[in-house]
Amino acid sequence: MFENKEMRAVMADWIKEKMAEDEKLVILDADLARANGTLEIRKEFPERALDVGVAESNMASVGAGLASYGYKPFIFTFCPFATRRICDQVTISIVYAKRNVKIVGTDPGIAAAFNGGTHMTQEDVGVMRSIPGMVIFEPVDGDQLAKALPQIYEYDGPVYIRLFRKAAPKTFFHNEDYKFDLFKADIMKEGRDVTLFASGIEVKEAMEAAELLASEGIQAEVVNVHTIKPIDRETVVNSVKKTGCAVSCENHNIIGGLGAAIAEVLAEEYPVPMEYIGTKDFFSEVGKTDYLVTKYHMDAASIAEAAKKSIGKKGR
Repeated sequence: MFENKEMRAVMADWIKEKMAEDEKLVILDADLARANGTLEIRKEFPERALDVGVAESNMASVGAGLASYGYKPFIFTFCPFATRRICDQVTISIVYAKRNVKIVGTDPGIAAAFNGGTHMTQEDVGVMRSIPGMVIFEPVDGDQLAKALPQIYEYDGPVYIRLFRKAAPKTFFHNEDYKFDLFKADIMKEGRDVTLFASGIEVKEAMEAAELLASEGIQAEVVNVHTIKPIDRETVVNSVKKTGCAVSCENHNIIGGLGAAIAEVLAEEYPVPMEYIGTKDFFSEVGKTDYLVTKYHMDAASIAEAAKKSIGKKGR
């Protein structure tokens, strides 16, 4: 349905429609409304679409204040400014104070592309995952985002939405029968030999890796972990009980992110061999996203090789 539509446009259109229904919904930008797709909303709702300027910490505090009076704020900026820059305000003014603020960070990880290393968050999931009570959601495409937004809106509490701005590649979710559950991971493809846990732009790579592995007779299970916190422990454990090994695939540092969350669950409940795909504890460089995916060995071929390595460790 939204195959060729930018995800920021899917988000903005949903918010505009919801603002017409709910006068308590407000949005705040920090001088990035054009980049994040929310600029047009100001024309229809000038009193509820606010720009605080280049002052992200102030934006978080204003959002918390509005939530204190019953408003339902969505605050928008790039991922690094939505997490590491405003971590104290998010932790104390929003999460500790139990304020219902939705935090939208755009262009996660290497998806920042030509904005460069300063705008590439290799650590945002780790930062937000360490805050008690935070929910972290990363949609795989526009269809999933559209199905998720009503549940996110109705959830009474802070949610960090890790949003790829551009049009996402077509996935399994272009299906009207798909039933979304914010707190349940999606099994994209069933398999018996290895589980590929993926999120965001890495879901496409994991699906392609599964095809490469199938050509060699290896049946990979692909799980889209769209909500990284709280992680769906049941799906994680049940999958590896079947396959016996795993690979995590994320557009993030392998420290502190999806891979770490998966490993924590498995260490407690069902230890198995595991490999990690993601950035390996370094800052990224300027470049097209596809180029960086290959450069940093986050592509389908690299995932397939990691899967075979993980399989090779079974039974040791």
